[in-house]
Amino acid sequence: MRPLTDEETKVVFEKLTKFMGQDVARLIDRKDERHVFRLHKNRVYYLSETQLFSSSSFARDKLLALGTLFGKFTKSGKFHLTVHCLDFLAQYAKYKVWVKANSEMSFLYGHHVTKAGLGRITEGTPQYGGVVVYSMSDVPLGFGLAAQSTAMCASLEPTAIVVLHQGDVGEYLRSEQEMN
Repeated sequence: MRPLTDEETKVVFEKLTKFMGQDVARLIDRKDERHVFRLHKNRVYYLSETQLFSSSSFARDKLLALGTLFGKFTKSGKFHLTVHCLDFLAQYAKYKVWVKANSEMSFLYGHHVTKAGLGRITEGTPQYGGVVVYSMSDVPLGFGLAAQSTAMCASLEPTAIVVLHQGDVGEYLRSEQEMN
């Protein structure tokens, strides 16, 4: 487990800023304890300094994971967030989208959100801005990119895509099924 390089840090924080805005700094400088990002086998983990110091007693090749998995780097150097960071994204989300009950399952199966399934959207959401997707009862379901700005959503037809799916809590079940 090693610290992120300057370039890796820049890529990770650009992605997180898309969803959280300037609240990204709150992830590092928390009131309870300072937290850090570490890279292990192309995966970025978020952990407290106490966990980091405790992990130093293990050999690198014996360590599987530590802290919360936030995402992973592809071979081309792009960073993809994983659903494991949804709790943190939801806590500091800048833009939010609520889906109707009849569209929740569709989103949880990995499909995009259409205008017909859109319940509410945060005012001022820009096109291609990062959004956290909630159920109408305020349960975070996943995250994605706003395919349309808030202003454009009013004039769309019901089948138009409003949110491009990137990750959801249903991934756990789908990945479990693939393993069997």
